[in-house]
Amino acid sequence: MATITCTRFTEEYQLFEELGKGAFSVVRRCVKVLAGQEYAAKIINTKKLSARDHQKLEREARICRLLKHPNIVRLHDSISEEGHHYLIFDLVTGGELFEDIVAREYYSEADASHCIQQILEAVLHCHQMGVVHRDLKPENLLLASKLKGAAVKLADFGLAIEVEGEQQAWFGFAGTPGYLSPEVLRKDPYGKPVDLWACVPITRMGHRHPGSQGSDQ
Repeated sequence: MATITCTRFTEEYQLFEELGKGAFSVVRRCVKVLAGQEYAAKIINTKKLSARDHQKLEREARICRLLKHPNIVRLHDSISEEGHHYLIFDLVTGGELFEDIVAREYYSEADASHCIQQILEAVLHCHQMGVVHRDLKPENLLLASKLKGAAVKLADFGLAIEVEGEQQAWFGFAGTPGYLSPEVLRKDPYGKPVDLWACVPITRMGHRHPGSQGSDQ
């Protein structure tokens, strides 16, 4: 593996194993040297990004800095170096919420209610801060740890946008099939309510995924 060289990042953080990978980025566990605190470092290869991709990265970092809520994966640091940009997030180790639900033999109404409440509180905080996530789906709902009752964390603000108040406009097509609102599908003006629409199929995670065949009675 090629060595990533930089200044401030390597002075303050030590990198460990890979946690995930994208087209232009890799996520690795890291430790802040002085504090000994573990984080997840999203390392973006900026040499491969277009001008538009650079703007999206700057927007993602700006939005993540705004959001400080126990049910949102928090951005702790953002470091831009030659050729790479580092986003330092909470280290969440519990995996996807959906995978946890599927693995259980029994998922009670109380469990479901507790999860849904956390998801809605995360969405409410986003909206209060003028942020629309635009890609709410089970894959972006993570568990803080593998402990029973671990907090649900909303992640991945790569498609998120900033809006003023209850502003509605055509902000472009974004999202995942099965969680898209009618407004987005029709290419009509939209705003914060698209996140609430996506929450509807998410609340049915304990039953059957909206894209699955058949139905539960």
